[in-house]
Amino acid sequence: MKLIGMLDSPYVRRVAISLKYLGVPFQHQPLSVFSTFEQFRQINPVVKAPTLVCDGGEVLMDSSLIIDYAETLAAPQRSLMPAAPGERLRALRLIGLALAACEKSVQIVYERNLRPAEKQHAPWLERVNGQLHAAYAELEAELLRQPLRGGEAIGQDGISVAVAWSFTRMMLGDAFDARAYPALDAFASEAERSPVFLDTPAL
Repeated sequence: MKLIGMLDSPYVRRVAISLKYLGVPFQHQPLSVFSTFEQFRQINPVVKAPTLVCDGGEVLMDSSLIIDYAETLAAPQRSLMPAAPGERLRALRLIGLALAACEKSVQIVYERNLRPAEKQHAPWLERVNGQLHAAYAELEAELLRQPLRGGEAIGQDGISVAVAWSFTRMMLGDAFDARAYPALDAFASEAERSPVFLDTPAL
């Protein structure tokens, strides 16, 4: 299998880290949806990262769908998702919040970096920024209520939360005050020191 996309995308990095924890072998081809658009289009006409080219040539898109497929390829009894309904419900809630934070971070980055300054819409940025902080406030409360597993026991919820947090901090920098979310910052910092995360850097 071949994973297409740049690791500075939280969605691509989320998939790459998940595949490694699941023990699913893959090759990574770091193509950009911007600078190598035409090359990417030859693989996937939709030009969406991440793209997974399966062994049979089938092309999958969307990080959650790719990870869902990867779960079926993992060794028996090896999964990043809990089986018990209550635990799975919480994991899905945390993953949803993390992906919402990713989406809002990307929207802010695109608005600031791709749209001319005179065409940037301040009310829209304010709204998206509010949604971003709302997602992280919910995650902070969840981690304070019940810490996430880390290290080799990390699950898909922990991977998604750590990747989202690191992306937001990397891309928004001083415009994002991480001090408001100490539990999130501590968890993500610890995750980023693990071998799999270190082997899959965002830059």
